[in-house]
Amino acid sequence: MRYLIIFFILFLGCSQEKKDSNSPTKIAWMFSESLNNAQENSKLFGSDSLEMVSSAETDFFIEPGKPPYNIANAPLLLMPVDNSKPFTFSIKVKPTHLVKYDAGMAFLYVNDSEWLKLAFEVDERMTGRIVTVKTKAFSDDNNHDAIPAKSVYLKISSDTKVVGFYYSLDAKTWQLVRVFKNEYGENLKIGIGTQSPAGKGNKSIFSEFQFSETSVKDFRMGI
Repeated sequence: MRYLIIFFILFLGCSQEKKDSNSPTKIAWMFSESLNNAQENSKLFGSDSLEMVSSAETDFFIEPGKPPYNIANAPLLLMPVDNSKPFTFSIKVKPTHLVKYDAGMAFLYVNDSEWLKLAFEVDERMTGRIVTVKTKAFSDDNNHDAIPAKSVYLKISSDTKVVGFYYSLDAKTWQLVRVFKNEYGENLKIGIGTQSPAGKGNKSIFSEFQFSETSVKDFRMGI
């Protein structure tokens, strides 16, 4: 699969540099939307790394039970994708993980009541885990594999009919986390975020951004 390697020039514009046919296309690209002060709380460093900081009690979650809990205040940087075409988006994320539920996230966003979260989060025992949340009016909440590392690769892929969520420790071997029907309209947004629902704030470092208008060929293997 041929990827675009993303170098971020945040909200400054785009340019394109042509390389030889054996190397990926390198582009300067911008997130087109910042939610909850994500732009103001993000900074670039190195060639392709971005640091994002959340404030206290930031989350995206709509509690299906009681007491009522409907929070959509975590910072997100988003880009539009044409959901009528296949796409794959992957990142490496390293959250700070100071207290339970701190997380760095990959995100599919429709609006504040319809979205999907793929997160590297710590649970109540401070165990790092892959967590997914699928929301339409209310959120489900799924804790997946424990991750014995400080950083992890996250991947979202769609062939227009289904969406797959994956993680990897080496960006080579991918583990399926969740696969589900792509029931979303053509105008979908994809991006990154960081949260600290129970804490005073969290810092997540994102790097190795990759995006392509192709899907994985095997939705069970993630490749």
